[in-house]
Amino acid sequence: MKMTTVNPQRIAITPGEPSGIGPDLVLALAHDKWAHELVICGNKEMLAQRAKLLGLDVTLVDYNPDAAPKAHTPGTLVVCNEPLDAEVIAGQLNEANGKYVLNTLSRAAEGNMQGEFAAVVTGPVHKGVINRSGVSFSGHTEFFQHQANVQQVVMMLATEGLRVALVTTHIPLAYVSKAITEERLFQVIHILHDDLKSKFGIAEPKIYVCGLNPHAGEDGCLGREEIEVIEPALEKLREQGMNLVGPLPADTLFQDKYLKEADAVLAMYHDQGLPVLKFKGFGKSVNITLGLPFIRTSVDHGTALDLAGTGTADTGSLRTALSHALELVDKKA
Repeated sequence: MKMTTVNPQRIAITPGEPSGIGPDLVLALAHDKWAHELVICGNKEMLAQRAKLLGLDVTLVDYNPDAAPKAHTPGTLVVCNEPLDAEVIAGQLNEANGKYVLNTLSRAAEGNMQGEFAAVVTGPVHKGVINRSGVSFSGHTEFFQHQANVQQVVMMLATEGLRVALVTTHIPLAYVSKAITEERLFQVIHILHDDLKSKFGIAEPKIYVCGLNPHAGEDGCLGREEIEVIEPALEKLREQGMNLVGPLPADTLFQDKYLKEADAVLAMYHDQGLPVLKFKGFGKSVNITLGLPFIRTSVDHGTALDLAGTGTADTGSLRTALSHALELVDKKA
């Protein structure tokens, strides 16, 4: 959100996969007005080459952590330089740069945990190329969880009029049922409830919960997870004062009569809730990691290699992610 502030802070931005559209999107932010200082954790030479390819006039400034933060200067980008391991060609993946991507994420996470940065906004990464570089990587959410050394985090995507959080994230569908335990539900719902209050300023969050099975199990005929795990967990959490509705069938929950009352919807697995959200707001939605000791938002799309360096990539999701991060930073201030 572009707004005035008397106390500028630093926002770390990671462009993600260097051969994808992430660098293009980051460069497109340069000429806008932002109330906080944007610090790009990436390679300065690569950004300069991409700017030249795109025909963008952007001045790249070396990051000085000892200087006082200041509002973003339009036409410039402050770069916390991270060395590449191989040449970058727009649109062509190179697994040699997989560790470079992780180094940019580590720098941003460390800076946030040390209070150097007030938030991190992440561009799209390519999980396959990182894994082929020899490093096990399942996603930003799990990576930041490990970096912050927290037991549980929650992946939530948001667009106008809808927030969807997930009980499980990037695991095979065959493993989901076993992962839906009372303990996990307690952890996820507590994080979701607490962050809706502390980070989003919602005094009494109302959370709608999807069932796992079709028709939420239909009284056990289509599965017993709702009866044996989900409903008992929700009832115990209601006794703690939480406003939880469900479990409800996912095929009917996502309609206005429910969503207009919901501060968030909790889906049991990745592809149960996110197709609806992305249909509603793809390109204008944001990925938010809850449960971290810092603010993290991200784009809702992939690396779009075919668009890299063409100047045709849509910047909407990155602008939305940055705006959400700034809004949360200002609420926290």
